[in-house]
Amino acid sequence: MSERDREEIAAFLLRLRSARFADQRLQQAVEAVPRRQFVRGNIVEPYADSSFPIDCGETMPSAMAAVALVADLRVEPTSRVLEIGTGSGYVTALLAKLAGRVTTLERYRTLIDAAEERLKTCGVPGAQFVQEDGREGWRDAAPYDRIILHASMETMPRVFLDQLAQHGQIIAALGPGQGQQTLVRLQKVGSRLEREDLRPVRYQPLAQGIARKL
Repeated sequence: MSERDREEIAAFLLRLRSARFADQRLQQAVEAVPRRQFVRGNIVEPYADSSFPIDCGETMPSAMAAVALVADLRVEPTSRVLEIGTGSGYVTALLAKLAGRVTTLERYRTLIDAAEERLKTCGVPGAQFVQEDGREGWRDAAPYDRIILHASMETMPRVFLDQLAQHGQIIAALGPGQGQQTLVRLQKVGSRLEREDLRPVRYQPLAQGIARKL
């Protein structure tokens, strides 16, 4: 890790500690994963409070938003995690530092290959990369203790409940495809999901199908 990386991470960790939502394990994961490795080379401040463009016309959330999502998921060392929407791989890397197993789905092969290489560069093992749109989850590695969706849906399909372990949790944006949605935490209790609203968000709807060329 370069001196520049260390300085940027140290400054961001100070902000995280002031915000008081990231526990010690999550702070250690942030410290071990230089965000500069996941942004384009022309980005001057990778920890700025703004989203950044990535390949395939997609974007990645700000560092604070990404870490807040991981904190919301309440990942434990033994957690089996399903992530839908690999993107740059930054959240994937944080999850892989915290969880027992991470399966991440992405519809763009370009993004999968780049994210997988970034995790290797950062020395972060333990993530399985799959090219899928995620609309049906991923039964091959189910059940999951945690599921996170980086896209919105109007309602939560039954398939995700079926792939969730008892007392497992889902973080997802629910609401209309255009406009504001609500980021929610859903916990499986018996055959139903208990809902906790977290905050308003604006996500793109979960897309269908894999990209054949990108």
